[in-house]
Parts: sequence; C-alpha cells; structure tokens
Amino acid sequence: MRFAQIGLVLVLVSLLFACSEGGELRSLGTVAPKAVSSTATEANRESTIWDVFNTSVSTTPVKVNRYIWQASLEVLDFMPIERIDPFSGIIVMGYGTPPGGRTAYRATVHVAEPALDARTLRVALATRNGPASAETMRALEDAILSRARQIRLDDGRL
Repeated sequence: MRFAQIGLVLVLVSLLFACSEGGELRSLGTVAPKAVSSTATEANRESTIWDVFNTSVSTTPVKVNRYIWQASLEVLDFMPIERIDPFSGIIVMGYGTPPGGRTAYRATVHVAEPALDARTLRVALATRNGPASAETMRALEDAILSRARQIRLDDGRL
C-alpha cells in the first residue's frame, strides 16, 4: 500500500514537472522567474494546464447593445425581473399587467448582438393562456427599438 502511495506521488510530481515551463516547477498563481510581466511576453507564452484556473470573469466581454438592453428594461418595467444575464443577452420577465391593460403578460428578451438593429432583438411574449398574438409581439419590439433609438439620441452619439 505504501509503495502505491509513493508511486502516485511520483506520477503527480512528474505531471506537474511536464506542465511547467522550462522544466521549472511553479506553484499556482506564480510566474517562473524567466517570464517578464509585459503584455508582449504574456501574449507569446504557451498555455499550460494552470491557465484553466487563472481565468478571470472580467475578460469575457459583454456583447449586447446597451441601448436595446436599457430600452427593454424601461419598456417592460411593469413586469418583475426573474432572471437577467448580460453576458448571454437574456432577460426573463415574470407575469405583469401593462398600465391600462387587463391581460397579464410574460416576456423573454434576447439581445443577440451589439448592433442597434431590429435583427438584434428577439422577444417572446406569452399570456397565461398561451403565446401572445404576433401583432402584440411586433408592437412590443417596435416600442423597445423606438425607445433604444431615443436613448441613443439623448446620449448624443448620432
């Protein structure tokens, strides 16, 4: 039993040795002494098994149009937010009744691209009895896109 434990330790050490740069053992989170912390050498270095553990969430860019995102939240503010994920561009809203309306709606909004374009926005709208009519979904998409254009004009970037 003791020989099996020693053998396992030797295998693990040899795997760590094989994954390190230049045959030098490194611990997690440290860089070998010969690596300089400039961006040029960081971009040129080969990846190791430790790169999986050293990833940062902040390196993942948010790829949604901020005007459509904000307009969706403003137009659908009568619905409670159930789930929201800016990295995938999905907003899931719970049932809510619009001002002056009688029917409760539930919406899922998908902002697919960073462009301010009608193809960027996908809206799925449902009532408690099933999917909403195509005209209602089209009117909601138009309202969101119109509000997004207004926000962009107010931002002074046009």
